[in-house]
Amino acid sequence: MKHLILLLAWVWVLIAPTAQAKDELEINDSSQPRIALNQWMDISTKEVMSLNALMRLSEDDWQPLKTGDTERIGVSQFWFRLKVANGLGYNYRVLSLNNPLLDRIEIFHLENGRLIDQAIMGDSLPFSQRPVKSTGFLFPIEMEPNSEHTLYVRIDSRGAAHLNFMLLSPKLMYQQMESYLLLNGAQLGALAAIGLFSLFIALTSKSFSYAYYSGYVLSMTLLVAAINGFAFRFLWPSLPQMQLYAIPFLIPLVMAFAVMFTEKLLQLKRHSMRQLRLSRATAAIAVFISLISPLMPYDLAIRIQIIMVLAISSMLMFFAIRQAIKGDKLARLYSIGWCTMLAGALYTGLLYLGILHADYKPQLPVMVGLTFEVVFMAAVLAIRYNDERRAKQAMQEKALEQAQRLQDLREEALRDEEKTKQQLERMVQERTLELEITLRELNEANQKLTEKATVDSLTQLKNRRAFDKRLVAEGRISRRQQTALSLLMADVDHFKAINDSYGHLAGDEILRQVAELLQSQLKRPSDLLSRFGGEEFAIILPNTSAEGAILLAEQIREAVLDADIEWEGKAIPLTISVGVSAAIIESDEHPTELLEQADKALYQAKQTGRNKVCLYSPKDTTVTEFRSRM
Repeated sequence: MKHLILLLAWVWVLIAPTAQAKDELEINDSSQPRIALNQWMDISTKEVMSLNALMRLSEDDWQPLKTGDTERIGVSQFWFRLKVANGLGYNYRVLSLNNPLLDRIEIFHLENGRLIDQAIMGDSLPFSQRPVKSTGFLFPIEMEPNSEHTLYVRIDSRGAAHLNFMLLSPKLMYQQMESYLLLNGAQLGALAAIGLFSLFIALTSKSFSYAYYSGYVLSMTLLVAAINGFAFRFLWPSLPQMQLYAIPFLIPLVMAFAVMFTEKLLQLKRHSMRQLRLSRATAAIAVFISLISPLMPYDLAIRIQIIMVLAISSMLMFFAIRQAIKGDKLARLYSIGWCTMLAGALYTGLLYLGILHADYKPQLPVMVGLTFEVVFMAAVLAIRYNDERRAKQAMQEKALEQAQRLQDLREEALRDEEKTKQQLERMVQERTLELEITLRELNEANQKLTEKATVDSLTQLKNRRAFDKRLVAEGRISRRQQTALSLLMADVDHFKAINDSYGHLAGDEILRQVAELLQSQLKRPSDLLSRFGGEEFAIILPNTSAEGAILLAEQIREAVLDADIEWEGKAIPLTISVGVSAAIIESDEHPTELLEQADKALYQAKQTGRNKVCLYSPKDTTVTEFRSRM
């Protein structure tokens, strides 16, 4: 075993230098205008303070750059090496580091082992020190014919050190700069326009929703500008410390405004006090983190804020989905918009934490998500504003009508004053007021008595008395309009056995649940469900053919069969039988006959096995079984 280990070690020593060796990059006039350099880069984490010490490093101190070596938050003393061989002809290229948030970059350019150029730049230095005035970091490289070039790049950054080295031709560099400025300028312009427009609406309408949304969009605009390097270039080019503190300060501030905006948009105060208190506490915590972020180490602040963004985004998404399930239209639209923001934030967070890897900037997913989310939220806010405007307009119209009505009454009172004496008028008005109050009280009492007289106390459905009156009325309509009138008679199967087995309280509860279940199957306001007596229910279906009545009866039967009904933890299987009759009413006695026919059909359903729907056919005075399922 010992000899085997020594043999494997000897083989590793032989092959290790070969695995680390990497051919140098060869370019010429016909080379591609854009060359990805990560596969040609070597990396070393040795603490080297001078170029001479760096050049004295052995090849064992350099390792090929692999995915994940720099995809982390916070790097120090990371050295990168690139070897380039230029063929015939003069060549001019630009080295691009696709990350505008690096704190400090040192670049040394050696030609044939001799230092010919160097540069120091980064967010911790004034913008004017950059060799190429760009939001990203660019370093020009001039290469003489038949020359060997070595580039050493040192990276120090407390933020995300995601690097994507590129070698670009000048023409392609300018094209990419123009495209980058155009796309990001359009994004920032759209965000700023939406934010300012919302601010003006907030100032004119005094709306907290628009005020918080404006704060959210404007702070988001400044954050995007800081992340993409535009704020450092155009707002504070001589204040590197501002660039260091801007992003940790703005991220929690953006989330605080997002929470407050969501609170107003979803109207949490009306729907859930627990969610309201949680959202306000979250907003306060976010503001606190924003204020103390300049006092925290940059990498620690970024890690905390990534977790905070994911947690707050998930919380707001939960609030929206919960209200969307309850039928809130704005919550549904908010969920769609916020879903893109949550997905982008999650993907970016995983990229920053090094869990996922990608060739593009880690902030790109969240930038795309937030842009869509901001525009979508503007549309949602516009919809809400339009709904509120319509509601306010309706209230104003109603107020105008009431004012006109009051004006008419006032004029009438003035005319009455001219005809009668003031004392008599006061007496009449007093008596009139007393009479109105008395009549109103009597009317309310009569309404309550009438309602009690027509409502079944157990199921809260209409009772037999209300059913009979409605049947007569619907019969007259059917006769006058020559439209079909259908009746359903439904009876709970084996109800006596349920009472005997589980008790009368269970029977009462079952009748209430069956009543609710039957009521849920009726979709038209004109349909009437009533408790006919005992465990029997009757349904009046105006303007409904026999086919439609049978279809509804079958739906009712299946709904009762599939219902999960329990009493004291025990499941109670339940079925129902339904008799159906339908006809166009031809006389005053015909509704009563129709009721008898439905009762006969119900009797037939009971006698032939229960849990079925039977239709009474008036042509041959027979009852037809429609469908059954045991």
